[in-house]
Amino acid sequence: MGIEDLNEEIRKCCKCRLSETRINALCGEGNPNARLMLIAQAPGENEDRDGKMFIGPSGKVLDELLKEANIKRKELYMTNLVKCMLPKYRKPKPDEIKSCSGYLDREIKLINPDVLVPLGYYATKYIFEKYELNLPPKSGFHGVFGKLFFRDNGKVFPLQHPAALLHNISLREVLVRNYRKLKILSVDCKWYQVCPMKRFYEGGKLAKELVELYCKGDWESCIRYQMEEKGEPHPDWMLPDGSLDEKLQKEVL
Repeated sequence: MGIEDLNEEIRKCCKCRLSETRINALCGEGNPNARLMLIAQAPGENEDRDGKMFIGPSGKVLDELLKEANIKRKELYMTNLVKCMLPKYRKPKPDEIKSCSGYLDREIKLINPDVLVPLGYYATKYIFEKYELNLPPKSGFHGVFGKLFFRDNGKVFPLQHPAALLHNISLREVLVRNYRKLKILSVDCKWYQVCPMKRFYEGGKLAKELVELYCKGDWESCIRYQMEEKGEPHPDWMLPDGSLDEKLQKEVL
């Protein structure tokens, strides 16, 4: 079964009460070969009416944030946790998430993105629970936004939903900084092919998590990358976080 077969199921879905009040059950859209998959909570009124992702006020904010990040929609795959509009923009109920999340699980399997980018609380909560990541209490939940997490064979990069700026413009600087990371996550580090980390990883001496989080993830925050860019010398046994690994040192010396 391909993505179009799944989308046809979504369009006809009547699994929960939301099918009684929606106009369109919204399918995912974008690049089916995307490295990044954005996962929003649910469609709004504009999306429900026209059957397209992010075309309302939140969509305008998203486009501005993507422009700041120098990344285009066509580079991404976008979908929702809940496929139907929530009446009066209320919060999704547990049984609605349970009924609908199977579609998202299948989308993730079919698209197979390297990085899952849940937007906002409910999408992030679902993805963290799905991959058994440590979930902070709701009071400190904002702390996960803009941070990269390792999951199975990929990564999770939670972001604030663009709608957050519609309610609090003071968050703009934070959102712009976090969304700019999407461009970083869309490509591997340019030094990876000649980096000792690649050799150590392929030789079974380095954990995959480090490679995924830095070399194939947020390489901009890698100390090795920063020093390489400045032309500063650094030992082969320095890890991406800047620490020195004695075991790797023995391998080199």
